Amino acid sequence: MNWRFYFSIVKIAFYVLVPIVLLALPVDFFDSGETVCLSVTLFNTECYGCGMTSAMMHLIHLDPETAYAYNMLSLLAFPILAYLWARWAVLEVFALRKMWLAHQTKISA
Repeated sequence: MNWRFYFSIVKIAFYVLVPIVLLALPVDFFDSGETVCLSVTLFNTECYGCGMTSAMMHLIHLDPETAYAYNMLSLLAFPILAYLWARWAVLEVFALRKMWLAHQTKISA
Protein backbone atom coordinates (compact mmCIF):
# COMPACT_ATOMS: atom_id res chain seq x y z
CA MET A 1 0.00 0.00 0.00
CA ASN A 2 1.21 3.48 -0.75
CA TRP A 3 0.79 6.66 1.24
CA ARG A 4 -2.23 7.77 -0.82
CA PHE A 5 -4.21 4.80 0.46
CA TYR A 6 -3.53 5.70 4.09
CA PHE A 7 -4.11 9.39 3.45
CA SER A 8 -7.46 8.52 1.91
CA ILE A 9 -8.40 6.60 5.07
CA VAL A 10 -7.47 9.65 7.18
CA LYS A 11 -9.62 11.90 4.98
CA ILE A 12 -12.62 9.57 5.27
CA ALA A 13 -12.18 9.48 9.05
CA PHE A 14 -12.12 13.30 9.01
CA TYR A 15 -15.32 13.45 6.94
CA VAL A 16 -17.05 11.14 9.42
CA LEU A 17 -15.69 12.51 12.70
CA VAL A 18 -16.17 16.26 12.17
CA PRO A 19 -20.00 16.09 12.02
CA ILE A 20 -20.02 13.76 15.04
CA VAL A 21 -17.86 16.19 17.03
CA LEU A 22 -20.04 19.15 16.01
CA LEU A 23 -23.14 17.25 17.12
CA ALA A 24 -21.48 16.38 20.42
CA LEU A 25 -20.62 20.03 21.17
CA PRO A 26 -23.29 22.14 22.87
CA VAL A 27 -25.47 24.12 20.51
CA ASP A 28 -24.26 27.45 21.94
CA PHE A 29 -20.56 26.55 21.78
CA PHE A 30 -19.75 29.25 19.18
CA ASP A 31 -22.31 31.83 20.34
CA SER A 32 -20.07 33.80 22.69
CA GLY A 33 -16.50 35.02 22.63
CA GLU A 34 -14.45 37.45 20.61
CA THR A 35 -15.11 37.79 16.92
CA VAL A 36 -12.49 36.68 14.42
CA CYS A 37 -14.05 38.58 11.52
CA LEU A 38 -11.60 41.06 10.01
CA SER A 39 -14.45 43.30 8.90
CA VAL A 40 -15.64 43.71 12.49
CA THR A 41 -12.15 43.91 13.95
CA LEU A 42 -10.76 46.49 11.52
CA PHE A 43 -13.80 48.48 10.38
CA ASN A 44 -16.43 47.74 13.05
CA THR A 45 -18.83 46.66 10.27
CA GLU A 46 -20.51 43.26 9.95
CA CYS A 47 -20.02 41.38 6.70
CA TYR A 48 -22.30 38.81 5.03
CA GLY A 49 -20.45 35.99 6.75
CA CYS A 50 -20.77 37.32 10.29
CA GLY A 51 -22.61 34.87 12.49
CA MET A 52 -22.32 32.05 9.97
CA THR A 53 -20.42 29.71 12.32
CA SER A 54 -23.01 30.09 15.07
CA ALA A 55 -25.82 29.77 12.54
CA MET A 56 -24.38 26.56 11.09
CA MET A 57 -24.00 25.10 14.56
CA HIS A 58 -27.66 25.86 15.29
CA LEU A 59 -28.71 24.31 11.97
CA ILE A 60 -26.71 21.17 12.75
CA HIS A 61 -28.68 20.96 16.00
CA LEU A 62 -31.98 21.55 14.12
CA ASP A 63 -32.64 25.06 15.43
CA PRO A 64 -33.42 27.06 12.26
CA GLU A 65 -35.04 30.04 14.01
CA THR A 66 -31.89 30.89 15.98
CA ALA A 67 -29.74 30.16 12.93
CA TYR A 68 -31.80 32.64 10.92
CA ALA A 69 -31.33 35.22 13.67
CA TYR A 70 -27.53 34.82 13.48
CA ASN A 71 -27.29 34.86 9.68
CA MET A 72 -30.09 34.72 7.12
CA LEU A 73 -27.83 33.24 4.45
CA SER A 74 -27.17 30.15 6.59
CA LEU A 75 -30.44 28.61 5.44
CA LEU A 76 -29.08 28.75 1.89
CA ALA A 77 -25.47 27.90 2.67
CA PHE A 78 -26.10 24.88 4.92
CA PRO A 79 -27.68 22.58 2.30
CA ILE A 80 -24.97 23.49 -0.20
CA LEU A 81 -22.19 22.76 2.30
CA ALA A 82 -23.85 19.53 3.44
CA TYR A 83 -24.13 18.37 -0.18
CA LEU A 84 -20.48 19.21 -0.90
CA TRP A 85 -19.31 17.52 2.31
CA ALA A 86 -21.24 14.33 1.47
CA ARG A 87 -20.05 14.41 -2.14
CA TRP A 88 -16.40 14.72 -1.12
CA ALA A 89 -16.80 11.86 1.35
CA VAL A 90 -18.44 9.57 -1.22
CA LEU A 91 -15.83 10.39 -3.86
CA GLU A 92 -13.09 9.61 -1.35
CA VAL A 93 -14.71 6.25 -0.54
CA PHE A 94 -14.85 5.41 -4.25
CA ALA A 95 -11.19 6.41 -4.67
CA LEU A 96 -10.24 4.25 -1.69
CA ARG A 97 -12.19 1.32 -3.14
CA LYS A 98 -10.44 1.77 -6.50
CA MET A 99 -7.02 1.77 -4.81
CA TRP A 100 -7.96 -1.31 -2.77
CA LEU A 101 -9.13 -3.22 -5.86
CA ALA A 102 -5.98 -2.25 -7.76
CA HIS A 103 -3.89 -3.50 -4.83
CA GLN A 104 -5.83 -6.79 -4.67
CA THR A 105 -5.40 -7.30 -8.43
CA LYS A 106 -1.66 -6.68 -8.09
CA ILE A 107 -1.39 -9.21 -5.24
CA SER A 108 -3.35 -11.95 -7.02
CA ALA A 109 -1.47 -11.54 -10.30
